[in-house]
Amino acid sequence: MNTSFERSENTKVEWLTPPDLVRKLGVFDLDPCSPINPPFVHAKRNYTIENNGLTLEWKGRIYLNPPYGRGMELWLEKLKHHGNGIALIFARTETKCFFEHILNDADAVLFVKGRIKFYHVSGVQAGTPGAPSVFIAYGKENADALKSAGIEGRFLLLK
Repeated sequence: MNTSFERSENTKVEWLTPPDLVRKLGVFDLDPCSPINPPFVHAKRNYTIENNGLTLEWKGRIYLNPPYGRGMELWLEKLKHHGNGIALIFARTETKCFFEHILNDADAVLFVKGRIKFYHVSGVQAGTPGAPSVFIAYGKENADALKSAGIEGRFLLLK
């Protein structure tokens, strides 16, 4: 089984956040990037690839772990404009996406210490990815939630 997050012909774009990490962030109204048959859910309402959450209306507090790869910036842009939620992506601070949708627009970030052990859509815990992760908060309440979550790492207030 390939558990690598680096590019290969078996690369997957759906990697599920460990439920214990999301619980530390509070209750979410919507996860627009949920797998079709999730082994666990992170929000009260969930959109899948069948719904195309990118085209649907988002209401309330959003938890976003977008598909990794091309198009990820579209999800972050939508969350940025929605203004109420927390995203989790790789901490690739040199990217155009990071500059355009996070540094100038997010309220806070939390760089996670170490590597997160994500889950496969089967519910089996995967290996660690080839990059560190960062939580991104849009909205003051979400910045406060990141700061008080108890997730080990470095919290930075951006606004």
